[in-house]
Amino acid sequence: MKRWIKWTAGSALLLAVIVAAAAASGLYLAEQKRNRYIDIKPRPVAYTTDAQTIERGRYLYASRGCTDCHGAQGTGREFVNDGKGTRLAGPNITAAGVVARYQPEDWNSVIRHGVKPNGRPLLVMPSEDYNRFTNDDLNALVSYVRQFTPQEGTQAVVELPRPAWVLYGLGAIPDAAARIDHQLAPSRPVPAGVTVANGQYVANMCIGCHGADLSGGKIPGGPPDWPAASDLRPGKDGSAMARYASSASFVTMLRTGKRPDGTPIQVMPFESLGQLSDVDAQALYLFLTAPGAHANLGGAGAGVGQAPAVKDVGVGAASVDAGSDAHLVRVEQPVLQPRPSNVPSVGSGLRMPG
Repeated sequence: MKRWIKWTAGSALLLAVIVAAAAASGLYLAEQKRNRYIDIKPRPVAYTTDAQTIERGRYLYASRGCTDCHGAQGTGREFVNDGKGTRLAGPNITAAGVVARYQPEDWNSVIRHGVKPNGRPLLVMPSEDYNRFTNDDLNALVSYVRQFTPQEGTQAVVELPRPAWVLYGLGAIPDAAARIDHQLAPSRPVPAGVTVANGQYVANMCIGCHGADLSGGKIPGGPPDWPAASDLRPGKDGSAMARYASSASFVTMLRTGKRPDGTPIQVMPFESLGQLSDVDAQALYLFLTAPGAHANLGGAGAGVGQAPAVKDVGVGAASVDAGSDAHLVRVEQPVLQPRPSNVPSVGSGLRMPG
């Protein structure tokens, strides 16, 4: 009996040592990942004050999740606070905030690639959702944001429980920059309409939670009590789209946040989804219910993921080729001293939906 007790105690002690070592390693690796340098050369965004372009930018800002984290006026807002140690707020993105010194290429780097102007990864930024923006849509969104009245607002807030940083460091929770193919060309312009192609383009906004193939699963970086994202794969058995017998029922869900049976859906960014136009919402439904539709949104989707034609997309830039949006030069991992007992909060954090 005594031998069994000693063996059990020894095993428990060994397990505790292994867990502690894994946690310390994860925290150390998390700091390395947060401070890695991602050297990309993004194309500059073309600023404009054209009324039609600004209106397109307003629509994208309202319907693609920007308001959920940055507020309707761009002054920032808290968008996650579970009362259990996870609290996140998006920063002020008016000219009085974090974007005050942005250059034309910095907007591209942050929005499409999840990389800050200093080359470090942006973690509370769903850039995987925006990486497939056409050049015109990126220009429109940025031009609209630049119209915001400069005013005081919130700074980025990141408060995470230590286990979340451990998982991030060990690779279980990737940041947006790690999930993006930085050499993938921007999408070609897609004509507005209730078409599969337009629906596929709109569906790029779903990548952050539902994955590039829309198969769903645990939401990266989400609190433990958050439900898994649904499987939305077009035409697949088990797809949540089977609940919606018509585009009307699907659009109603986007507007109300409730399933056809009246039960509420948790975690979805309905403040933005409810702003989708009827055309885009119906096109999204068409894509998500089309048998055999190509759902690898993070890659080159048929008709919308191909390289754009040669044209000038920058400010004072020469013509660009039809290749990647940004040339990935290198990723440098800084040499840091271990800091297993105190990983500080930083000005950006794990990607959370919203």
